[in-house]
Amino acid sequence: MPYRPAGKPRPLANSPFNAAREAALAAIVPLPVGTRVSHERHGLGRVVALDGDAAVIVDFGNGERRRVALNSPKIERL
Repeated sequence: MPYRPAGKPRPLANSPFNAAREAALAAIVPLPVGTRVSHERHGLGRVVALDGDAAVIVDFGNGERRRVALNSPKIERL
């Protein structure tokens, strides 16, 4: 069996699933700074900064700030 390094496999350029992957990325709705959110594990928080197009920095209180991906099923906009 050939060696295959651990990690996320790269998508093939001619894959028919590329359109679905790109549509899913385009469907990510950004959360503006100041938006209240609920996280499955960390609880209630407020968006304090944007981290690119795919993540936000959320303050969950007591100085606890976390980077959360926008496509995470654990975060919900309130």
